[in-house]
This record gives sequence, C-alpha cells and structure tokens, in this order.
Amino acid sequence: MKVAVVGVTGMVGRVMLEVLKEHNLPVTELIPVASERSKGQIIEWNGKEYTVVTIPEAIAMAPDIALFSAGGGTSLEWAPKFAEVGTTVIDNSSAWRMDPNKKLIVPEINAHELDETHKIIANPNCSTIQMVMALAPLHKKYKIKRLVISTYQSITGTGKAAVEQWEAERQGIPAKMVYKYQIDKNCLPQCDVFLDNSYTKEEMKLVNETRKILGDDSIGVTATAVRVPVVGGHSETVNVEFHHEFDLEEVKQLLDSFKGVTVQDDIDNFIYPMPLSSQHKDDVFVGRIRRDESQPKTLNMWVVADNLRKGAATNAVQIANYLVTHNLVGETV
Repeated sequence: MKVAVVGVTGMVGRVMLEVLKEHNLPVTELIPVASERSKGQIIEWNGKEYTVVTIPEAIAMAPDIALFSAGGGTSLEWAPKFAEVGTTVIDNSSAWRMDPNKKLIVPEINAHELDETHKIIANPNCSTIQMVMALAPLHKKYKIKRLVISTYQSITGTGKAAVEQWEAERQGIPAKMVYKYQIDKNCLPQCDVFLDNSYTKEEMKLVNETRKILGDDSIGVTATAVRVPVVGGHSETVNVEFHHEFDLEEVKQLLDSFKGVTVQDDIDNFIYPMPLSSQHKDDVFVGRIRRDESQPKTLNMWVVADNLRKGAATNAVQIANYLVTHNLVGETV
C-alpha cells in the first residue's frame, strides 16, 4: 500500500500521520505531500524519514490511496488527476461533499455504499461527523423530524494560524488576525463566510451533509455555529424532534452500543462530555441526554468530539481501512 498524505504539514495532515500509525493501515510506502515551499522537508513517521514532495511528483508515484487535507481549490484541481492514475482519493475539504456523484462517508453509518468505482470519496465536515454519529442509531429507531443545532467550535478547526492568533492574544502581543475579532476571551457567532440566506457556510454544511449521510431529505435542520477559544474539540447542543415516541433509557442504550459513540451521562457525579477530555480520542461523546419538556417526542443532548481526529483525520483513515479490508483498493484488489 502506497499512501499519500496531501497537506501533510498542516494540522490535520499531521494528525493523519498519527492516526495512520495507530490504526495499523498496511502502509508499505508513505508519500508526504505539500506545497512547493515545503518540498524537501523531512517528515519522520513510524521510525523512518520521508522527504516531502509536491503534488505532481506524488501523482507520478501512483499511490493506492491519497488522503487529502489541502483545501477545496487544491482538491478540485488535483483529486481528479490522482484518480486518473488509479489512486483512491479521500478528501477532507468541502469540494466534493454535495456532488451527487460522490459518496459522503462516515464509515460506521454508510461505508456499505462504497465500491471500487468510487475514486474520489468525500470526508464530511467535522461538526457534521460527530453529530450524525449520535443521530444515526436514533434516526433508525425513531425517525428524525427536525434538528435545532448550536455548535461551539474549536479554533483548531480554522487551522494553525488561528491557534497562533489565540496564543498571541493570550500573551498580550500583537497577533496576525485570522478572525475579524479577538478570539481569546470571546465567542464569534461566525464559522466560515456568510451566504445569501444569512446563514454561514458552516451552518449550511450541517443542514445539507446531515441529510445526505442519513439519506433523508425530509429532515428539517437549522443551525447556529459559533467559534470559541478552545483547542480540545468541538461541542454541540442538539435538539432532536422525532416522528415516534422514545424511551430515554433506550436512547442511552442505543447510543452507547453504537460503535464509536460513548455515553457520558451521570449528572449525580458531574460526568458529561467536555472538549478537554475528548482531545486525542477517536470516539464521539454524548451526554446531558434529556427530554425537551416544551414539546413531545423531542430530545436534548450534548455531543463532543476531537475535531482533528474523528472530525477529520480518523474518519478519513477509517474510510481507507474499510476500502482495504473490503478489497476495494490497492494490493488487495
């Protein structure tokens, strides 16, 4: 298995290297890929040193799988060129997610949709991934009617430069402004750009990607996405209205038995999910599970995950593992 990591010097790219090692993907050759200015850098991975190459150089090496985390424009330009040489691209940008001809995959939910013809596979948005992990078993049992979502999103979702802005502000030194306003000691009710409907692009990702992954365009979804001065992970309040009545204990059992989800819901002992405790973990954590007493068949829950792992790198590597174990790519074909 030749595996390329495109955008290897970025925050998600570096986490992809960690997750690749932890998840034991059968990598015989790693191809670290970055922009021209990073060419020639040495990357240490799994006890060996590798030299960073450019995208055209990586294409010439015809990797079996390319894990992309290099931005939508880069993906739109280069992912098809990788696909032309037989590489399966798993892309972390928003470039292909809503393309009707591309699969949008969270392995625990819909990996069964994949086959060997899918050469460009979309990794969903970080805030979408963790939410649908908690929603999928409940939708199957009770059928979701409507979602009202508020997110509290880590600055790591914006990237290294945002973390540097926050760190500079905390130290009281001039910062290069990635956000329009100070982020330290602040919350910004804007994730990504505003659209014509006054929602942000991030908020509409939650709307559109959720419906596509769950395979149900009838679900009503509205969202508010907020950037918070946190580095550990993303948090979400999710208000779920179902078509069918639910039992609260059954809800907890359904969630805790779903692979990749851990319920932390013991208010007597002050146990609930937090971004700090989710950091460096692959699971999605769910707590504060309770009925919405203002209307019937409606549930409140609090969903937390490390956005760089399950929200990005881990999900992509899990897709790659699924392809390998089901003989859909690489030497096993």
